[in-house]
Amino acid sequence: MKTIQDCLNERILIIDGAMGTMIQRYKLAEADYRGERFKDWHLDVKGNNDLLNLTQPQIITAIHKQYLDAGADIIETNTFSSTSIAMADYEMQSLAYELNVAAAKCARNAVIEFKESQKASPGGGGWTGPWVAGAIGPLNKTLSLSPDVNNPGYRAVTFDEVVEAYYEQVKGLSDGGVDILLIETIFDTLNAKAAIFAIKKYFRDTKKELLPIMISGTITDASGRTLSGQTLEAFYTSVMHAKPLSIGLNCALGAKEMRPHIEELSQIASCYVSAYPNAGLPNAMGEYDENPEDTAHFLEDWAKEGFVNIVGGCCGTTPDHIKHIADEVKNIKPRQLPVVEKELV
Repeated sequence: MKTIQDCLNERILIIDGAMGTMIQRYKLAEADYRGERFKDWHLDVKGNNDLLNLTQPQIITAIHKQYLDAGADIIETNTFSSTSIAMADYEMQSLAYELNVAAAKCARNAVIEFKESQKASPGGGGWTGPWVAGAIGPLNKTLSLSPDVNNPGYRAVTFDEVVEAYYEQVKGLSDGGVDILLIETIFDTLNAKAAIFAIKKYFRDTKKELLPIMISGTITDASGRTLSGQTLEAFYTSVMHAKPLSIGLNCALGAKEMRPHIEELSQIASCYVSAYPNAGLPNAMGEYDENPEDTAHFLEDWAKEGFVNIVGGCCGTTPDHIKHIADEVKNIKPRQLPVVEKELV
């Protein structure tokens, strides 16, 4: 059976698109989010998309299945905010572990359903993948920035607290059966380093085999820096000790705006490079309206230039976007890993 590394050497892999965009299509009400279990919860929970892993798992599994049918090789769990720190907004900190386990199972069930459907088709079955990536988001509290402009030295959270929250998330994702851990939408590298530390600590404590780690940062504007002020090269250098499967960029920018940054990353990265931009930039209403054909055209260009190994979509992208992207890059060779010379001792 081929490993994901074997497949990455052979072709460009496809990661899925937006989860939130697809959830919006269901037009869920407060009662839908609550389900029977949380019908008497004392706070409003509409908008807590991760809670749907428990109250509407069939919807989450169906969305995953749509992305698999569209050609995704890697699907992300619906766990962007499934930490005790982020869930504190809804006073649902105690659910963090359970949310991650449930989300991983939703994704795993979608893969099982997809593989069964492929076996029934001519020539189907007998291949490696798809893979489930456990999504680890950036948190709503940051270690490098103060939330109080009058007190720049203040931090709303400590490094140890962030590690503890991520450790619990990693445990849930691992117990739920993910294949990869994806630290994504990184705007504060120190938060990401806490996630890396938590991952390494969990697998060291449990003596389980370390899962592959994907890392994806976010360049917030044309300056080419993260929100916490790092250049792309500095960000890359800060996280490479994790020995990730891939390093990449997602969110904040559309493909057109992200291109120079992906080009730069492809030139300095010693590992595989991933990219999943938004469907353009948001319009005046905060919505994304870049056509699937346009997004796919941009990513086809990146592929032809040899910039990428993994491509997909972030905010505003749909299974239609992913299908067009998959169709456009399927016959293009992946970026070749550079030969890194070992230093003489």
